[in-house]
Amino acid sequence: MPQLYPVAGAKIYIGPAVNSVPDDADVIESLFTSVSFTEVKGWQTMGAIGDAATLITEAVISSGRDLKAKGTRNAGSMQNNFIILPTDAGQIALIAAEKTDYNYPFKLAFDDAPPAKTSTVTMTIASPGVISWTAHGLAAGTPIKFSTTGALPTGLVAGTTYYVVSPTTDAFSVAATPGGAAINTTGTQSGTHTATTVPVGTIKYFYGIVMTAQENGGGANTARLLQGNVEINSPILTIAPIG
Repeated sequence: MPQLYPVAGAKIYIGPAVNSVPDDADVIESLFTSVSFTEVKGWQTMGAIGDAATLITEAVISSGRDLKAKGTRNAGSMQNNFIILPTDAGQIALIAAEKTDYNYPFKLAFDDAPPAKTSTVTMTIASPGVISWTAHGLAAGTPIKFSTTGALPTGLVAGTTYYVVSPTTDAFSVAATPGGAAINTTGTQSGTHTATTVPVGTIKYFYGIVMTAQENGGGANTARLLQGNVEINSPILTIAPIG
């Protein structure tokens, strides 16, 4: 049966201005993961995003026909509406962005994360520490937390989010950041350890310029809205759900 992907639960974030936008091939996840994003709250309507090609048309006299080709690509004009929240830091940032000529990084986070996986695991005291979980199926970068009935090895803290590195069929190590260095474990341990993934839904990143930050009125029984239209100035980078 086809799967529906509701917009409900999605969030939009804006980051600080950038001086330039990378070339398409250089728009990668690591450019965005270090950005300090601020959620723009009160999101009421999500505009369209994604590439569309410009149509090139030339009328050829001898054949009596138009010839058509694809030209440059445009990632779209994202027309958003927000319930007005005068003190919201994200809306304040969006309004301020409209007053500048800069590009801004944006992040869209969708509420489509997979169910969490959990299992009892064993851990080695080693450099790096290795966690054993039979047929775990976890990809590198999967967020994960640990709990225990006793004590975890030194280097790991219960309830802290770590990220899978160097996964094999039945084992993996963890890092403090995605793609970071594997953590060494020392000391002693006790009790039963449990690992639980921290699922993350689809993430989309892009750069854009904020073209409008207007208040939109209406009839007596409508609410004032903030129109925040973003001209997207880069490809859309989509990070698949993980967990």
